[in-house]
Amino acid sequence: MYARTATAALAAAAVMGTGAFLTSTTDTRTTGAGTATVGAGHVTAVTDVSTVSARTTDAKRKAPLVFAHRGASAYAPENTLAAVDKADALGFDWVENDVQFTKDGVLVVVHDTDLKRTTDVEEVFPDRTSWAVKDFTAAEIARLDAGSWFGPQFAGSRVPTLKQYLDRVERNRQKLLLEIKSPETYPGIEKETLRVLRQKGWLDRAHVKNRLVIQSFGADSVKKVHQLRPDVTTGFLGTPAVTDLPSYAAFTDQINPSHTSVSADYVNAVHALKGAHGKKLRVNTWTVNDAATATKVAGFGVDGIITNNPDVVREATG
Repeated sequence: MYARTATAALAAAAVMGTGAFLTSTTDTRTTGAGTATVGAGHVTAVTDVSTVSARTTDAKRKAPLVFAHRGASAYAPENTLAAVDKADALGFDWVENDVQFTKDGVLVVVHDTDLKRTTDVEEVFPDRTSWAVKDFTAAEIARLDAGSWFGPQFAGSRVPTLKQYLDRVERNRQKLLLEIKSPETYPGIEKETLRVLRQKGWLDRAHVKNRLVIQSFGADSVKKVHQLRPDVTTGFLGTPAVTDLPSYAAFTDQINPSHTSVSADYVNAVHALKGAHGKKLRVNTWTVNDAATATKVAGFGVDGIITNNPDVVREATG
């Protein structure tokens, strides 16, 4: 992700005279001095290309991709711009978020279908009888404090609109795993989500190929996204029966189950099929927040781990 760090890191490694090994998730480049792996804000510099580099590259290829769940939500209030920035500061490319509709049809980034847990909505609107996201306008939601519940240092953080969220992810040069939340509550949310993504430049070739996945617990919602934009990578959140997997493979590229429902046999069954784009179905499991569970699911062969504690998972599996 951060090509701007590569030159400095390689220079440092050359001065040290030894390999400098840090976690990496993306691009491997060969230079006269060795191999530099650039990604997630880190660089792996190797001086002995013929021996150490080959082993390191192979090991990292087996490590699951790490997704910062609702941003780095163990360290900053979930689904806020602060959580996105914290994931970036920790060196993670991929952030996960949730989108819902406001009363006036604006897409906002928030997980729960009501606003009580993560905002001061009860204080700001004490006379309301419902705290549901769908019953508030975007302007009303913009008044809410979405950070104080997590810690005083985050007081004044807001519930971002999807547009604001995309701007921040783009600024950080990160990648997005976007969940369409409760699609049965929000008719037309797939089309509007794609419209906003297109408006913000996220449906061009580069983003669609490398930086965007849209997922949902609603199979019909995933199908709808695939129908509207068959080029976009999609994921189904859940654990379909093995016998049903071929039908899911027709419209999705990923099967993303809870870590409590995944096993090595299930991962193998998913991997045995090709998804909507003709590539092996992937498995990203959630929400794994401790080293022991991360090590276990990595042993099952999952492709990715969605976590509130991305640094913990990276340390355990990288």
